[in-house]
Amino acid sequence: MCKQSFFLIGFLFLIRSGTAQLVNPEHNYARNSPGIVMVQAVFSATVYVNKVDINERIFDKLVDSVKKLDTSGRLLSPSQKLDIVVKALYKSPLRFFSSTNEYFRQARRVQSNGTGFLITGDGYIVTNCHIIDRDSAYIRNKFILETFQEVTQTNINALQTSWAMTLTEEQRNLLSNTYGLIYSQVSSMILFDLQKEFYVLYRADTGVNGTETIRKKATVVIKGKPMPGKDVAILKAEEVTGLPTLVIASDSLIRIGAQALVIGYPEPVTSNSFLSAASGIEPTLTAGIVSAIKKSVNGWPVIQMDAVISHGSSGSPVCNDKGEVVALATFGSLDQGNASLASGFNFAIPMSVVRDYIDSAEVVPGASKATVAFNKGLGFFYQQYYRKAKEKFEEVKQLNSNYPQLGFYLQQCKNRIAGGVDRQPPPRKFVFWIMIGIAAMTAVYLVYKMRKQRNFG
Repeated sequence: MCKQSFFLIGFLFLIRSGTAQLVNPEHNYARNSPGIVMVQAVFSATVYVNKVDINERIFDKLVDSVKKLDTSGRLLSPSQKLDIVVKALYKSPLRFFSSTNEYFRQARRVQSNGTGFLITGDGYIVTNCHIIDRDSAYIRNKFILETFQEVTQTNINALQTSWAMTLTEEQRNLLSNTYGLIYSQVSSMILFDLQKEFYVLYRADTGVNGTETIRKKATVVIKGKPMPGKDVAILKAEEVTGLPTLVIASDSLIRIGAQALVIGYPEPVTSNSFLSAASGIEPTLTAGIVSAIKKSVNGWPVIQMDAVISHGSSGSPVCNDKGEVVALATFGSLDQGNASLASGFNFAIPMSVVRDYIDSAEVVPGASKATVAFNKGLGFFYQQYYRKAKEKFEEVKQLNSNYPQLGFYLQQCKNRIAGGVDRQPPPRKFVFWIMIGIAAMTAVYLVYKMRKQRNFG
């Protein structure tokens, strides 16, 4: 009977502690989003681009032919005539334009963004290798797009000035597409003195509703290789301390059907022109389930999930329902029909693979003191113990006054305490005696059951 009683007491405590570890998606985001960073790879180079000139003789013939359409000047307005000219240029651009032996020379910087997450308070970050190790074709394409876009606008503005006409939006778009085609086919570009730098951006709290973006230079500590290699990299942000951190799951076993929460910076959100630039640093949460465990072509495991990710989400943590990181979001699946990412078929590298790199770099992951206090505060907050939560958030303020969302939760605690909705947790002694009482009643029930079985026996 004693053994059974002690077993029941232990079992009840296990149930209680296990249940307390589960967190809903809102709580999950609240505790983990402060430790999400945006990873930037910045490429700089001197760019040389062939100048493109218009063939004046052929262009003048085009203009003369348009004038002949309306010799009186009453049938077509100047804007309509210009519209005919622009559409003719768009229809046959290579007839009117050609490259020259002259070059534009520009110093340019382009960047690519991804996601990462902090595993130590002094700035060690996990992300994907392909974010910082872009291949030469990707880099060159970025420079082509950025450079030709600026050169195109310069040419369009020059044409507008020489024609003494104001182009409509449609006409500007047609000319932009025209020049884009010309430069891609007849102009060459040379990159000289290419340099790479890495930065991490993260949120810092400035008050109840205030947030600023901190940008720190980062160095590469260790990296694998982009897919199909082990697409993992560890970065170190410079001159930081007491930052928010995420907790890595100790159990590498992931169940099919388990919840998968991804927190990161998908490009369709960060580049959305209808959203303020300041909101770009706010991470995005997407949810799904683990739908399969597969193997990469090189034989190591990858996790398939249906949580939505896109360009920019690479390097995001995949969290379980306890708020722990179980995987690193890395790649999607191409839809063969339109060559875009197929929705709902995304893959992540399990933390068992990532840990090899963390261990090789001799980094010891661990929650910062500020994160430990903040997570305890959130635990009290979601149980409506607002006074206890406020105490913990005040502790965080002493450790890191810029901890993201700290001002918001402090103010929420004050408002709810003032509104009289604060709960008080029962004293520990009270909880202990309740557990003892439950165990005693269970023991009595077992004795009764055993005696009843003997009597029937």
